[in-house]
Amino acid sequence: MSTGTRLAGLLLLTTSLTLPSALYAQDAEQGEELAQDALTQEVEGDPSAEQLEETDISVPGGDIIVTGRRNRDPARNSGQVLSILSEADIARTGEGDIAGALSRVSGLSLVGSGRVFVRGLGDRYSLALLNGLPLPSPEPLSRVVPLDIFPTSVISSSLVQKTYSANFPGEFGGGVINLTTKAIPTEDFLTIGGSFSGDTETTFQNGLTYFGSRWDTFGFDNGSRDFPTALQGLIASGTRINDAPVDVQRQLAGQIMPLNLVTLQKNDELPANFSANITGGASFEVGDGNYLGLIATAGITNTWRNRNVTSQQFGDAESGQILFDSQNFITDNKVLVNGLIGLGLDIGEHTIRWTNLYIRDTLKTARLATGTDSFTDVARPFDFQTQQTGWFERQLMDSQIVAEFDFDAFDLDLRGGYARTDREAPYNAIVPYIRTNIPGDPFGDRFVVDVGAQIGGTERIQVGFEDLTEELWFGGADVTFDVTDSLSLTAGYAYSDTTRRSLSFIIRPLLGSSSELNTALRALGLRLPGDIINGAVLATDANGLTVFDVTVSDPTPFPVFDAALTVHAGYGLARFRPTDRLSFEAGVRYEDGLQVAAPDLTFGGGNLANPTRIANDYFLPSATVTWEVIDDLQLRFAASQTIARPQFRELVEQTYFDPESNRRFRGNPFLQDSELINVEARAEYYLGGPKKVSLAGFFKKIDNPIENFLITAPGIIETSYANAPSAELYGAELDLSYGIDLADWGGFFETKQFLVIANYTYTQSNIAVGADDLAPIPGAQGQLASQLFDDGSPLVGQSDHVANLSLGIEDLDKVQQFTVLLNYASERVTLRGGALPDVVEDPGLTVDVVARSEVKLGNLPLELSLEARNIFGRDNFEFQEINGNRAEINTFDVGTSFSIGLKAEF
Repeated sequence: MSTGTRLAGLLLLTTSLTLPSALYAQDAEQGEELAQDALTQEVEGDPSAEQLEETDISVPGGDIIVTGRRNRDPARNSGQVLSILSEADIARTGEGDIAGALSRVSGLSLVGSGRVFVRGLGDRYSLALLNGLPLPSPEPLSRVVPLDIFPTSVISSSLVQKTYSANFPGEFGGGVINLTTKAIPTEDFLTIGGSFSGDTETTFQNGLTYFGSRWDTFGFDNGSRDFPTALQGLIASGTRINDAPVDVQRQLAGQIMPLNLVTLQKNDELPANFSANITGGASFEVGDGNYLGLIATAGITNTWRNRNVTSQQFGDAESGQILFDSQNFITDNKVLVNGLIGLGLDIGEHTIRWTNLYIRDTLKTARLATGTDSFTDVARPFDFQTQQTGWFERQLMDSQIVAEFDFDAFDLDLRGGYARTDREAPYNAIVPYIRTNIPGDPFGDRFVVDVGAQIGGTERIQVGFEDLTEELWFGGADVTFDVTDSLSLTAGYAYSDTTRRSLSFIIRPLLGSSSELNTALRALGLRLPGDIINGAVLATDANGLTVFDVTVSDPTPFPVFDAALTVHAGYGLARFRPTDRLSFEAGVRYEDGLQVAAPDLTFGGGNLANPTRIANDYFLPSATVTWEVIDDLQLRFAASQTIARPQFRELVEQTYFDPESNRRFRGNPFLQDSELINVEARAEYYLGGPKKVSLAGFFKKIDNPIENFLITAPGIIETSYANAPSAELYGAELDLSYGIDLADWGGFFETKQFLVIANYTYTQSNIAVGADDLAPIPGAQGQLASQLFDDGSPLVGQSDHVANLSLGIEDLDKVQQFTVLLNYASERVTLRGGALPDVVEDPGLTVDVVARSEVKLGNLPLELSLEARNIFGRDNFEFQEINGNRAEINTFDVGTSFSIGLKAEF
């Protein structure tokens, strides 16, 4: 096959969409080599030729390994608008997880725990793939896997495509994020690294904890957190807790509060964070010119974080009346364990790769909230102290096989695999202590526990147990045929089947009679949490006789839910390049999807259940035109139609607690698919080497966008979801990259360059709400949309301004760099307020400094890294505000963090 024919084929395949942008001569990782051999014949004698590094990218319908093949930035040749972070780019950010690295890409912002927003659209409008294949989420709050669980050590490259092409799934709103795991090495290597870090709010400061087990440091449990045997029996028999025999309820009451899992302890000095990882690879020749490769990596990260969160609630927002005011001191201990094993086989032009990924992310949290609650009596507020202990473990196992066969006349691409995620949250105990301040009450000046009696708006004592399992089978095939040197055609089929089973039990102890609520309850409340319930007996009198015993209840109407999504898709894609300066890419995708979610009626619910069944099929066209006006300037025009399906968490009528945002989430089974029309125009100007600038404008029309809204209850912030009638989003993006050779400075600077990378995104959005538009929710299917949404309001998660600036000095011959990173995002709505003001987050400006340099210990080469994050101490602000009155919702100080790392290569 000629070089021209090969290029035409590559331009058709979406692999061509993922050709890497030129790296900036920073050879950062073992296994990255200059693609000089591929360029020799084309660029020999050309003074403008750039040295391009090899970047490993795997997407549907494309080659596994893509290299630069022309004498210019190959991303310029792609048929779509995209951004690529190579290993070198990721290393430049210094981020420990891929979510943080992606936040540096134009139009992207990081919200909450690992959720990447593209162009102001929430994570429901983003699509995350691994090696071009879908991933299930271990987090019930998101169908898109949280990207902060992917350490950068296992990722070879990250691609963000902002215009739609038919080879990708139709759920495309803001963009698709494709992660490619480490490639098969070209030579044997072994890398060992580690780091220590801390921050000014946490490290060596006081904190909270609870014992748990001796394995907690490694993110695993020794079995002490297994569901209680009585609860396991009820689950196996399909019996609701409320319907269990009294003796079983008493047995369960004696098992839900073990001392080591529910009793807060003070930690006088929190330790420093640490991480360690090892990566190795080898290649073996099998036969004549065939190669078998192996790559494996393993790592662990253990981090601590203190937060002192201010949370308030308005009584009357117009007057600024605050009826609930809380300070919640939180100590989180997060442990991330990851492993990857990859096998690859190259047989001539054919490549087969088998990737196996394991990620386990565990959060151990200890919390103590203090404050006042005036919802019951404004004149006599009562005080509370609420302790909470929790354990949230998320686990992802993924196995996938990708085979690409390159024949003279056509290419065949086969992909398939299986993935499973698990999330367990056992023994999440909330123990509130109340001081009523009632005159004449013998216990009115003391904090006593609330067991079975709810005082004001406070929560009762409760222990939660959650278990979620999600399985995903997926497969696909693409065939690409080169009709001529300038025309290629691709046809493909894709299948995915996702099933989820979610269990959520909230167990509350109940006293046997009302008289006990006014007598023994108060004395009982003076005990430690782990002593409140001792077996099935709560207290004894002076003679050792039983005063009262306890049963349990579960207020959850639907403790067990099942959900599934099955999608069949077929697509065609054509790429036509009539001249060297003009190319067309067009395609259409047909998707047939069935999404269901319903409670398991074995556990109750009856006619109260609201099942979901969404069965739709779509034709989703897309087209992109690229015109190279002059040698250095090209224009792109793109248009497409796509969809966004509701996520499982948005449909299921279960309540989940998110430890990051400190709020609860509950689904709405009446949600429907969103439909989008996307239009974009872009100008790209290339100045040679790393010097380039681009300017883009984009527009999106969204029917039935899904927005979250606030459900208020005294002392509780809860989120649910509804379809707004329609919305529009538009904006502009500016990207700039500029390198200055410092060789003329001589001496230390002889091999250095100064690199500036900047991007800015301006976005505006508005929701359109008519007088007769409906927004059905459980219990109010005929509800007017105007009761939840204001006409003209921006979409949730959309910042008007997002900007990134990177200023760095890099060595062109070795690993040595110093980079200052600035990130800014303006205010954005995080929660629709309904009758109350919207909840707004103000991310503001953060400044980081990252430095890396190679050093030697004897003959052993080492890489030393130093980082300082949030050096100006930008805090977290989330609030409601109206008429100058402000209620803090999730506001806390964020410290400056420091890290030192060392990596050795053998």
